[in-house]
Amino acid sequence: MALKQTVCSFSGVYSDEGWSPAGDSILLDFSEIPGTSCYLDGSARAQLENAIAPCPCRSIHWIDTGDYHYMSALWLQKLASPARLILFDNHPDDQAPAFGADVLSCGSWMLEARANPLVRDDAPEVYLSIDLDVLCRDDARTNWDQGAMRLPELLQRIDDALAGKRFAGADICGGLTLAQGASPADLAVNFRTRRALESFLIGRL
Repeated sequence: MALKQTVCSFSGVYSDEGWSPAGDSILLDFSEIPGTSCYLDGSARAQLENAIAPCPCRSIHWIDTGDYHYMSALWLQKLASPARLILFDNHPDDQAPAFGADVLSCGSWMLEARANPLVRDDAPEVYLSIDLDVLCRDDARTNWDQGAMRLPELLQRIDDALAGKRFAGADICGGLTLAQGASPADLAVNFRTRRALESFLIGRL
């Protein structure tokens, strides 16, 4: 039986799409926590870390739009053993944070992840971090500039990355909310891709 998935809801993107995970899931509503959009301040970070503390790392974590990709660093703190981090993203997310090293951002979280002693390139396990903005607009609609990858290619690359490795978990961000101007077609594209990724990854946990 698949482990429970975790849904971190900040912006309302999942309710806008009408999407929720198939099967059991843990819903964490962070919409009322200030200091979380793109940048994560210390007080908000403590609240998020406390909320995800009981949740398993070896599962699928839906972490809202790309504005909250910093959640990956928090999930990686929960690794129980060394894992290789494989990132699928149209951006490197390794830029120095604009407001100081103690402020985690959606564009700087990779710097913290690289300092995590359990994140190692030679590890026998793999943790995936996926931003839908790596995909072209035929397969995803996001609020960041997007790449050219098609969904079947992404799935194949994930399969290749997991070959012979234990799956340590995954997080997925990306999307577009109604407040950000999403159309019904945008929401439908993201719903479809979300379902495909979910089905693919659950089969490999």
